[in-house]
Amino acid sequence: MSTQAAIEVTDLVKRYGDRDVVDGLSFEVRHGETFAFLGPNGAGKSTTIEILEGFRTATSGTARVLEQDPARGNAEWRGRIGVVSQSSADIERYSAREVLRHFASLYRNPRAVDDTIERCGIAPFASQRVGRLSGGQKRRVDVALGIIGNPEVLFLDEPTTGFDPNARREFWGLIQQLKGEGMTMVLTTHYLDEAEQLSDRAGIIAAGKLVEIGDIATIGGPKSRTPRVRWQEQDGRWREETTDAPAQLVGALVERLGPEPAGLTVTRPSLEDVYLEIIGEHPAASPGTPATASPAAGLAATDDAARAAAPAGGTR
Repeated sequence: MSTQAAIEVTDLVKRYGDRDVVDGLSFEVRHGETFAFLGPNGAGKSTTIEILEGFRTATSGTARVLEQDPARGNAEWRGRIGVVSQSSADIERYSAREVLRHFASLYRNPRAVDDTIERCGIAPFASQRVGRLSGGQKRRVDVALGIIGNPEVLFLDEPTTGFDPNARREFWGLIQQLKGEGMTMVLTTHYLDEAEQLSDRAGIIAAGKLVEIGDIATIGGPKSRTPRVRWQEQDGRWREETTDAPAQLVGALVERLGPEPAGLTVTRPSLEDVYLEIIGEHPAASPGTPATASPAAGLAATDDAARAAAPAGGTR
């Protein structure tokens, strides 16, 4: 593994009974990159991420985040990690601003609360109790809690669940800003357009195994990214052909069918197309992974939406 990696995973296994939920994973995430970790439900994504966050222990193999075994991470290490999880602890009786101020106080070098509120689009409801917010608004608070500690590595687990299209685009802008600051991010999402837009590289997991990894533009290999030409014949039949020379094929169609062949389109497969093709070639992970146990709730304890909070005595 590279010494430049922020995250290193080698032969990682997590076993429940006689089933390997995570089955020999090896990959790395480089400093400053956004890495999409993709796969169907039950494939082992969440278990892997929880091992990297230090909330589950591996059966065998190794994982290192910022050169530290997450299972042995101390307060200083946790102060360098941020988490945007799929569930928040009991913060609903407090306002978003109160929650952020509290968690900011737990870090040595937090982001400014007001700046975080603005960046995450919380300002219009920052003084309202979290329990009175909509699902999408609560999700914005989750994101704010994940970045308030100014982490070096940020784990984003389905971060835009509940967001409307405009909110998703605003979130994409935030991620690009954080990337510009050099933050390393690991993203799990079922929105493949989101992964394609935000990520530098992706790893695809199925049945606990890493089945593909690579740059977003090339993952799956050149054949999976071959352009597709689709058109309608004069008798009404639809035709589709993949070709490395789409211009040549279009020229032939124009010569045969006239200057504007009906329904003519030329597209390159998206990340979603590639993902579906890869997953279709591998058995889906079966259900039954134990549910994640939630940590203690409340402002006096570490909130699940900001698990990485370090005590005020931690260092950066």
